[in-house]
Amino acid sequence: MKLIVGLGNPGTKYAANRHNIGFMALDRMAEDHGFTPWKSRFQSLTADGRLGETRVTLLKPQTFMNLSGQSVGEAMRYLKLTPDDVIVLHDELDLAPGKCRVKQGGGHAGHNGLRSIHQHIGAEYGRVRLGIGHPGHKDRVAGYVLSDFAKAEQEWLDDLMRGISDGAASLAAGDGGRFQNAVAARVNPARNSGTEGPAKPAEPPAPRKPERAAPAPTAFADKLKSLTDRFK
Repeated sequence: MKLIVGLGNPGTKYAANRHNIGFMALDRMAEDHGFTPWKSRFQSLTADGRLGETRVTLLKPQTFMNLSGQSVGEAMRYLKLTPDDVIVLHDELDLAPGKCRVKQGGGHAGHNGLRSIHQHIGAEYGRVRLGIGHPGHKDRVAGYVLSDFAKAEQEWLDDLMRGISDGAASLAAGDGGRFQNAVAARVNPARNSGTEGPAKPAEPPAPRKPERAAPAPTAFADKLKSLTDRFK
């Protein structure tokens, strides 16, 4: 069994914020893979179902980002799981918009939601880092992550959500490489995929010019006569 956590802040005020991309990803998974309706428990909203062969509980903490670990820790202990069974999807400033990276363990890099989870279950859980880009200066970070995605970003955001859903079974099974490939296939499809027309038939080779027949050899007698005439 896996506990897959999406990070964000509760309430409609924050629903479309960049900081809530983890919530968005879980909503897409639950819808596409037929999970149960969301219900309140563990200071969160949870939905249950299967991704491939793996039983999964999806969890969206309702404690606000800075206290996410309270909800994650409570759920992990109740479900008798270990940090290795927990996967957290969260926004990542240090990745370009639309990029996705999977890692196991490591630091929290100043992310308040991850910092809280570290405090409650340690650092050895899985993470799916969802790139939102950086505003360019650290003083602008708070306002940036708590602002909505721009209209111009909706296309790549939708592709990212589709890719996460496509690869969800691989993620739950522990195959991070296949999961990332599924995301990349949506976000960065083959450049010419589906755009090329039928192959152009090869042009037939130009007809060869008939070779000129070599002149028939002159009879020996004619050659001799011609030579004789020259010296008369």
